[in-house]
Amino acid sequence: MSLYKELELARRIAFQSAELALRHQSLGVIPETKPDDSPVTIADRECERLIAHALEENFPGDGILGEEGAQKESRSGRRWIIDPIDGTRDFVRGDPLWCVLIGLEDRGETVAGVVHLPMLNQTAWAARGAGAYRNEKRLRVSSISEVSHAVISVNALTRVGGQPFAPNLIDFIGRFWSYRCLGGTPDAIMLAAGESDAWVEPSLHEWDLAAVQVILEEAGAKFFSFRGERTIYHTNAIACTPALESALRAFFVA
Repeated sequence: MSLYKELELARRIAFQSAELALRHQSLGVIPETKPDDSPVTIADRECERLIAHALEENFPGDGILGEEGAQKESRSGRRWIIDPIDGTRDFVRGDPLWCVLIGLEDRGETVAGVVHLPMLNQTAWAARGAGAYRNEKRLRVSSISEVSHAVISVNALTRVGGQPFAPNLIDFIGRFWSYRCLGGTPDAIMLAAGESDAWVEPSLHEWDLAAVQVILEEAGAKFFSFRGERTIYHTNAIACTPALESALRAFFVA
């Protein structure tokens, strides 16, 4: 199954959405606080409308789920899952680590994804069975097999307090060669590119993961939740090189 048309559209509208977001940013954006304490801006909402409209126009039978409320039932068995500005806190403060996420799910399986990091001049994408790429270069995870040689990122340390592994987390991280964390999706793309080796996300949603999961797995990463299942719907995620999977599961999986 070729997804060339879908990926080309997703990449194009990710660029358009980022340009719209930057126009808003240049004029100044004032964040509001959502019920989950995360910020949202007019840029988030308008970018989601832009993406959803383009998807509806080109694939009218597909469903849509967006972080900012876009929702449409699917007639085709497929659904687009959108985060128009992933990293709104970074976006609001002018940090370069925010991105546009557009994922495609087919009957519950993520099959294609685009991650566009405009301020880092990076665009990553993947389709099932077709590999993962960043700026035209094929992505592959590293061959690191020892924790003592590996780089780990654990995002959202402010939200791990209730997890059973929390009291031992610092000691566990201390077993690794190094700890790096840019905060979310950029860390996932580093893992896919072989620039780090393990990625842990304690608190997130399906729109944060739909595009990312397929890129990671097509790059050779193992992907699972804190319950040990390969899903984007458990509000957390772990990805790593294949050789590190047993160590990560032993520590994080309940």
